Amino acid sequence: MFSTQRLRVCFNGARLAAGVKEGLRRPLYSKTLFTPHTHQGDAHPSSHFCSRTMATVRHLNQQEATNVDLELFNEYQFSVDQLMELAGLSCAHAVAEIYSPEERKNVLVCCGPGNNGGDGLVCSRHLKLLGFAPAILYPKPTDKPLFNNLVKQCQMYDVPFVETMPSLEALNKEYGLVVDALFGFSFKPPVRPLFAPILEVLSQTTVPVVSVDIPSGWHVEDGPPTDAPALAPDMLVSLTAPKLCAKHFKGRYHILGGRFVPPKLAEKYQLQLPPYPGTKQVLVLPASQ
Repeated sequence: MFSTQRLRVCFNGARLAAGVKEGLRRPLYSKTLFTPHTHQGDAHPSSHFCSRTMATVRHLNQQEATNVDLELFNEYQFSVDQLMELAGLSCAHAVAEIYSPEERKNVLVCCGPGNNGGDGLVCSRHLKLLGFAPAILYPKPTDKPLFNNLVKQCQMYDVPFVETMPSLEALNKEYGLVVDALFGFSFKPPVRPLFAPILEVLSQTTVPVVSVDIPSGWHVEDGPPTDAPALAPDMLVSLTAPKLCAKHFKGRYHILGGRFVPPKLAEKYQLQLPPYPGTKQVLVLPASQ
């Protein structure tokens, strides 16, 4: 969790004014908050704020993550589809915050049968609206009204579904980005045979992988497996709050999404989440977190 030292947020007025004057959206960075790692084809994250101090964000264990969701459902009366929409929206905005649709237009979204897969379906729809060209791999559809509706919505937005996982060569050639929405924090190893070949390809691809909440195949607390191919995503989008496995994340971008957590719930679990900048749906966390 955060230390008692308060997070101080400030606008860099001079640089912001210069950016407006030049007609540019220039991100304002603080070295203590986030040092961007970029390469050709990736956009800079638009932080637009600075911080002199940034303590460690609290990471939730599996039971705590489950309890937070249960309270959102039972005490705060959020429905599953509400939270799924908010999570998928956050994931799409996280992708758009870092990667350019001009450079990485074609996105393969790999969706599992659970709520994490539902987040991926929602994310696909929003990615289409944000200028990307998503395609969905959904090897084990869930035959429930909520998931059937999400599939129908994607179809109505002309988001195609692919029948099988592309080969490693085809994936590297045809896609600029992969969204991993196969398994969430309820996953427990081992990976089922249907999904093992998918994870094997994703663990070898040179295409950047964006994992939704948990890199698929990882233990929610212990991190990547040691006896099977392990994903090494370029980006991790932690929803609501990071889970313990995020301490093992070695990728370039750790994003916090889920700007909907009720203040009383955040206080109860001592989340002390950092403030989201401006109207952003996502927040770039420091590389050490």
